[in-house]
Amino acid sequence: MIKYIALLRGINVSGQKKILMADLRELLSNFNNVQTYIQSGNVIFESGNQKIKELEQQIHTIILKKYGFEVPVIVKTVKEWKYAFNNNPFLKESTIDTKQLYVTFLSEIPSEENVQIMNQLDFSPDEFIIKNNLIYSRYPNGAGRSKMTINIFERKLNVNATSRNWNTVSKLLTLSSPLT
Repeated sequence: MIKYIALLRGINVSGQKKILMADLRELLSNFNNVQTYIQSGNVIFESGNQKIKELEQQIHTIILKKYGFEVPVIVKTVKEWKYAFNNNPFLKESTIDTKQLYVTFLSEIPSEENVQIMNQLDFSPDEFIIKNNLIYSRYPNGAGRSKMTINIFERKLNVNATSRNWNTVSKLLTLSSPLT
């Protein structure tokens, strides 16, 4: 069995696409050891299936059939999650406030052309760094009012994406990784 983390985009936001986590765990009971973290669509589970795109489609289809709405799903292995956690370039700054940090998980590696277009945009004081299928972001004044949004990332990079704050990234790593 392989342990995965599934990220559902846009559920339980402002009363839209409401899914109770208990219901979600029940819906995904065909997987093993399913657990959720907070109400924003974070699911840890185990499966023998090694094809991530199949897992994403399976979860997407289950939700669509039950609720009748589309929910983009991005699935990462725990190994990929650890990579994302261990390679945040903003953590190299000794005075960084981790409450300012987010990681955006992309459905695939964007084209180099689209990355170049994105890198030309300036959202100062907000910053981002694209690394393969990850975007590390820093929002000194908070993400809520920033013009550097998930919709901009998706549109400019032409990929599906979902973001998590650094606290959630850290907690999901702790929940998915057994203590050794």
